[in-house]
Amino acid sequence: WYDGGFWQRLYLHTWTPADEALYNTWKYLYKAVGLSNHALATITHHKDLLTPAQYDEYMAEARGLRALFYFYIMDMWGNIPLSMTDGTEANNALQTPRKEVAETLIHELQAAVPYLSPAHSNLQGRNYGRFTQPVAYFLLCKILLNNQVYMGPGTHLFTVDGVQMNAFEACIAYCQKITAAGYTLSADYKQNFAVHNETSNENIFTIPMDKHLYTNEYQYFFRSRHYRHGDALGMASENGTCATVATVNAYGYGTPNEDKRFAMNFYSGTVRVDGQVVRLSNGQPLVYEPLAARISLTGSPYEKTAGARMAKYEVDRTAYSDGRLIDNDIVLFRYADVLLMQAEALVRNGQNGDAEMNLVRQRVGMPPRQATLDNLLQERLLELMWEGWRRNDLVRFGKFHQAFDFRLPIAGESTGFTCLFPIPKNAIKLSPTPLQ
Repeated sequence: WYDGGFWQRLYLHTWTPADEALYNTWKYLYKAVGLSNHALATITHHKDLLTPAQYDEYMAEARGLRALFYFYIMDMWGNIPLSMTDGTEANNALQTPRKEVAETLIHELQAAVPYLSPAHSNLQGRNYGRFTQPVAYFLLCKILLNNQVYMGPGTHLFTVDGVQMNAFEACIAYCQKITAAGYTLSADYKQNFAVHNETSNENIFTIPMDKHLYTNEYQYFFRSRHYRHGDALGMASENGTCATVATVNAYGYGTPNEDKRFAMNFYSGTVRVDGQVVRLSNGQPLVYEPLAARISLTGSPYEKTAGARMAKYEVDRTAYSDGRLIDNDIVLFRYADVLLMQAEALVRNGQNGDAEMNLVRQRVGMPPRQATLDNLLQERLLELMWEGWRRNDLVRFGKFHQAFDFRLPIAGESTGFTCLFPIPKNAIKLSPTPLQ
């Protein structure tokens, strides 16, 4: 789908402050921040109706959620308006340096942790879908692992449980807290993404999905599958999202060393549903061509069949709304990422991360590898495909602004300026204070 060229601009790094999709993302995230601030004010206003324990827990949960949304804003835009007060619009908040935002989020999360429930929030029950201690630990790991991106080069010191340590040591400490909380790798990689994945002991933070209770939709399947593929499943499709050729090659597609997670993450080759070959309107089999993806497919014989398509989540055959209202909980944070973060933090701290990385590889039947930074970056792609971390990873490894696949760096990109998105022009226009 061309969509006015937005997806090409994302791929080529030629987005602009006028891109409406970026402004919509900005508005959505700041709306969530505003709701969190309002929740904190409401809880405080009605404090007399709560027990001290309830008050502390609810305040901590709202602070944690606010930190989560500010994390995404800071990661995307860098220096951002920061407001911790109910009723202050993002347009009226002072722009705060990224380093200060990161330090504020660490402080907020550490202050919230003692009052948060230790429960696994991916499990159904009182804390299902809520911001609990393990979720806070995971977010702290992310900020600390990216400390030199958010806070600048050099050694940054943090205190964890009264002990001062560098950022990578602190990241390791929080990873170990998640392990101590009882998370483990699922024996079956795919179980984490099954229709009924609420029992996973690996998923840490999910978006609860229930087509009978909620209206939130999951778009990846709908957008990725060919129209006839959707028809065969009794659903609709947009025939859009696919993997880049560089990603396909990273999995070793079509070679004797193909990573076993390729077939777990993608549809490729001849498509079958319930054992039957899916056919195009001309009667020919539907065949996805993973290596045929290009920046533009106009006029190509593979215009509607190029690219490996998203297959990570089990298909909910009882889905509503053309397949977008499903029962699979959407996975945001999971334990495999914790192990890979710990391995990377160990390596960056001059230690050995082989054991942690190879636990992840062993689970899917892949042979052990040395945990070098290059291998870890590739492993994160192989393991976490479709889970939303690739840009964050490439920025941290200093590769996001470099050439890859069919993309060449644009003018001046050697400075890394595209590692941040431009603040949307409408946000700048509405702000009484200068935003840069």
